[in-house]
Amino acid sequence: MDYVKRNHQIANSYYNLGLEKAQIRDLSGAAECLKKSLRFNKYQTDSRNLLGLIYYEMGEVADAIVQWVISLNLQPENNRCDYYLDEIQRKPGRLEVASQNVKKYNQALWYAQTGSYDLAILQLVSAVEENDHYVKAQLLLALLCISQENYIRAGKALRRVLQIDRSNQKALWYMSVVKKNTGRAEIERQQLDHAFSHSRLEDDNIILPPTYRESTGGQMVIHILVGVVLGVAAFMTLVMPSIEERINSEHNQEILEYSEQLSQSNIRADQLESQLAQAEGARDTAEASLESVVSDSGGTISQYASLARILQAYREDDFRTAVQIYAGMNTALITDPNLAPILEEIQTDMAEDGYQVLDELGDEAAGSGDYAGAVSYYDASLRIQPDNAAVMYDKAAALKAQGQEDEADDLFGQIIDAYPDTDYAVMSREQRGY
Repeated sequence: MDYVKRNHQIANSYYNLGLEKAQIRDLSGAAECLKKSLRFNKYQTDSRNLLGLIYYEMGEVADAIVQWVISLNLQPENNRCDYYLDEIQRKPGRLEVASQNVKKYNQALWYAQTGSYDLAILQLVSAVEENDHYVKAQLLLALLCISQENYIRAGKALRRVLQIDRSNQKALWYMSVVKKNTGRAEIERQQLDHAFSHSRLEDDNIILPPTYRESTGGQMVIHILVGVVLGVAAFMTLVMPSIEERINSEHNQEILEYSEQLSQSNIRADQLESQLAQAEGARDTAEASLESVVSDSGGTISQYASLARILQAYREDDFRTAVQIYAGMNTALITDPNLAPILEEIQTDMAEDGYQVLDELGDEAAGSGDYAGAVSYYDASLRIQPDNAAVMYDKAAALKAQGQEDEADDLFGQIIDAYPDTDYAVMSREQRGY
């Protein structure tokens, strides 16, 4: 079977699976299936359109627009995404709100990284009030509330996430922590045990006591009112005093802590002034040393810095950023034997999946009209995987769009010679005009 046809069949299967998951609101699972579909056939516009809808539903408006723009470039006619883009353009305020929410999320993330949890929570609350479908903001808000032991607020945020995306793994994990700390997990376990610990009742098992009498509607209302009054009285008598005492105690403790911090700050101010002169001298020495190291090492330091940034992107599960950094590296300058196993593992990942991500980045650049950037991404992809007819064809098309006809025709000729029995050879002949 032709491998292009086989890839199209696999892509369609992943699309159908993603559609099924989306219909039951398993948005995370659906997004993964659609990404796999596009890896096998990046021209599958139905997958791109559905992936864009999923991003939009989860509050990622920019990612949704990127997918729809690429889809529209691949299929200008009879494309459903044209309607989605028109709807967004008709409501420019929606894009402004989405942009502000992204800024609030990034600011909150910076506050959280610097330990200013209260300010981060304020930013996130503002973002989710504008768009409660912003899943990333809801998850970060829940995580910060858990760290502050505000499990009720965290539970509300997580419940909203699970209404949007039922199988979100982070939300499910955070919810288990919330339930454990609020006692909800134990209550649910007991309810489940109770539900399955009783035998089924038959008709003759039910015995009505002789004193049983159905209540009238008036009596039921009276019973409800009496219960409400008794409940309020018990709350005011038993619960409110302890709540007031706890609040007053916490307030007094906060005043003591602030007073102690103020006194310590005054003491430290004098110490910091005396250390400032020493720090300035140390800074000058360090800058001189750094300049010496940079001049001695040439471009080596930048390569080690790039490797560190790749590892950081791996920790953040941001494979796209890792691929972009790797594309500009010169790995031959990294000679430390202790780093060799790490570098080999990264190179293996790039050989398996990195070239596809670079191809996708090239498509996005071409879709936005940046053909020069697209060519650089295609070149980086081909350095990792040289025998890729699809990327060669995309690069030739980008060169032709820039007006570099001779280079494009030469590359089309290479495809025709090296891959004569493929669809890309047929399309290359059409581009060459024979």
